[in-house]
Amino acid sequence: MRYFTNSSTSILALLATLLLSNFVHADPQLTSWFTAGSTKYARIYTSVSNRTAGISTATWSNQTLPTYAGVHEINYSATWVYIKNTGLAPYVMGPWNNPNLPKNQGSSNGIYCFPRNPTVISNLDTTGRTLTGQGSIGFLVDGVAIYSTSDGYSYSNSAGTDMTPPSQSLGDGIWNRDAWPNESGSFDFPLNHPQPSGQYHAHANPIGVRYLLGDNINYDPNTKFYSENISATNWNHSPIIGWINDGLPLYGPYGYSNPTNTSSGVRRMNSGYVLRNGSNSTTDLNNTNNGRKSLPLWAQKAQGKTTLAPNQWGPNVSTNYALGHYAEDYDYLGDLGYTQGVHFDLNKYNARYCVTPEYPNGTWAYFVSIKADGTPWYPYNVGRWYMATPPPASTNKPPTPGNLTNLTAMNLDTPLTQYYKGATNTVETWTTNPISVSGNMVTLSWNAVEGGTYQVSASTNLTSTNWTPLSNLVSTNGNIATNTENVDTTGTPKRFYKVNRTGVATYDNVGY
Repeated sequence: MRYFTNSSTSILALLATLLLSNFVHADPQLTSWFTAGSTKYARIYTSVSNRTAGISTATWSNQTLPTYAGVHEINYSATWVYIKNTGLAPYVMGPWNNPNLPKNQGSSNGIYCFPRNPTVISNLDTTGRTLTGQGSIGFLVDGVAIYSTSDGYSYSNSAGTDMTPPSQSLGDGIWNRDAWPNESGSFDFPLNHPQPSGQYHAHANPIGVRYLLGDNINYDPNTKFYSENISATNWNHSPIIGWINDGLPLYGPYGYSNPTNTSSGVRRMNSGYVLRNGSNSTTDLNNTNNGRKSLPLWAQKAQGKTTLAPNQWGPNVSTNYALGHYAEDYDYLGDLGYTQGVHFDLNKYNARYCVTPEYPNGTWAYFVSIKADGTPWYPYNVGRWYMATPPPASTNKPPTPGNLTNLTAMNLDTPLTQYYKGATNTVETWTTNPISVSGNMVTLSWNAVEGGTYQVSASTNLTSTNWTPLSNLVSTNGNIATNTENVDTTGTPKRFYKVNRTGVATYDNVGY
């Protein structure tokens, strides 16, 4: 018996995809996006017990219809790359120790664009650079938003305490709360959490997407816990895990020891920031005579302040205000006489110029910063300024998501070319091993669209126009579909199968 393992439609679609991929493979801004999850519903664990039991749901209080995960469309012009995105991860998210829940961002953040030719300021000083702000400063390749180091609140000298939600005051803006030590208790195991707006985002070491991409991460399917593979003896160079607003790539923590030599071995990149604890020529904030009465040089430049008046001082270091509680508790080694490339790897912006697997001729790139034990370390993804010049927010995040026609209207560099379109527009393909035969039982499996309904048909003649539909329709639970048929092998020399999608369940298609 022979079993045909693909339909002509799927073959042609696959061929077209391969041709397109070969044509643009040299552009990581297009090829690095993780689109394999776009045919899956976004899911969350609603409780710790459900996470332990592996019980997830595709609908919840502010996501009453299922929607698909991550990046589902990529378009480009000569100068821009556009993504369309729900902002929801392809792995199971949650739970969180806060009341916020994620939701499809198609109505507000569904379209985002990145410059294809980043403008890097040659002078590495902060002059002329753009500060990273609140909200998304880029996106991970799985569609999850990247946020800055700050949680948006700071110390209020007059109140004698940090401002925190639901306060309308954000504080003095001098001693700014670091999101990792202050909010990590509300992060899920992939180290992300949602805003009140529903935007799911990462502040530090986005370990979930790193696992998806094979970036030296362990995952325990029983506990659902992710961890750094710190026992590895040979690390792989980190892949591109995201793109920052200025058009530069964000890599995981591991790069070449010598930034211009691919044969120099791979190791963890060292941040240029250290705590102000008296070591490395820093001011010792633990000493109450010093206390939080001065800003590090980088923060002086960011805030336009050289000295602080008593009503601008922060609280003394204590259990409630431990060292590292604020971003200003860190100093940059480059401002203290130390040399990048000798004493540390990443500059003030958490970047360096180097060769990478995707950029063999060199690029400016950001790297995730972690300690040797895998703990996130300041400034985590990007420093206080962008390395290159980001586009204005009104350009970077168009106000009205829409289809390709709407995108073209927003872009002067027309026409746009569509590189990828997924979710319900995905063309189904057979799995790697599409047929399993056990006695007379034949099981087919194919890559499906979750929520889709499929009709399997069979014929003894591939060129025949008469295909017999099998009696049952196949409904999917996940993005792999299967169908099993009992076949009489005695009088059938060969048998062919084809699969057609007949429908798809209602889903939240805002922003598609």
